[in-house]
Amino acid sequence: MFYGEIEGSGFQVIEPEFAACFVGHARVERLWTGARWSEGPAWFGGGRYLLWSDLPNNRIMRYDDTDGSVSVFRQPSGYANGNTVDLHGRLITCEHYNRRVTRTEHNGSISVLADSFNGKRLNSPNDVVVKSDHSIWFTDPDYGIIADYEGKMTAWNKTVATSTALTHTPSKSPKSPMTLTIPMAWRFPPMKNTC
Repeated sequence: MFYGEIEGSGFQVIEPEFAACFVGHARVERLWTGARWSEGPAWFGGGRYLLWSDLPNNRIMRYDDTDGSVSVFRQPSGYANGNTVDLHGRLITCEHYNRRVTRTEHNGSISVLADSFNGKRLNSPNDVVVKSDHSIWFTDPDYGIIADYEGKMTAWNKTVATSTALTHTPSKSPKSPMTLTIPMAWRFPPMKNTC
């Protein structure tokens, strides 16, 4: 066993196209402890750091791959949940408390990408992914508004259903392209360079 390796944490590649993404000695490692529970990992390869949400503690954490240090990236984070990186290397974040999807610009400023749909406030954007055409896909369930633990308790906006995926395309308002049975995650066809 290696230092930091979690016992019994082996993994299996099910989709053959992903096999090339892993080197032979790849393993699951524990990089840090201290979060209540973590979500939304987003890797910034150019800077060799990982950001993730420590949701109940209302903060985004940062792991530096160059020296192994962990620090707070943003607190408060608006009870950030899902994070991803857009095609320009900017952080895209779903915020439960603020009921919005934001982008952290290269200069550190925050731009609101979506906070309403059909004139109604979003519920609590949860998971997010950026597609190769630059569209941003996110779910909007009620997880962050059913209690104060991971957001702020408020009435559920039934206009924005929990089984809806929303997209945001630059310079356009969010739209609902599909209805999902379980609004948790997507897999898009691979781009030219998957790994």
